[in-house]
Amino acid sequence: MLQKLRGNNQKGFTLIELMIVIAIIGILAAIAIPNFLSYRTKGADAAAETEARNYITAALAECADTGLAFSAPPAGFSANDAITMEGTALAITAAGVITPGQIFRHTNTGTMKYTINSNGGIDESAI
Repeated sequence: MLQKLRGNNQKGFTLIELMIVIAIIGILAAIAIPNFLSYRTKGADAAAETEARNYITAALAECADTGLAFSAPPAGFSANDAITMEGTALAITAAGVITPGQIFRHTNTGTMKYTINSNGGIDESAI
């Protein structure tokens, strides 16, 4: 059938075949792009939550090691460049009482912020 449309000595694709391929690519892109953006946002939020958990773990470990009150970024903690730390600085007394307030959020694509609470846990809320 296609040989009749092309003739005997023509090679290549017909316009209809090319249009069908482009339509299929367009449909696949319409499905894939929103999913990609959703995964990117979830990944950014997970990175901010992980940073908050690493921070509180490092702070509690420093207090346990030194037996002193804590009010600065813990030794050995390196912040991710894509994560913004804001709010009041986290403070831990020598007795282990946590004053909450340090907030972590992804700078560009995150939709959640994570706050360290007085139990050493993480509270999440929308930005």
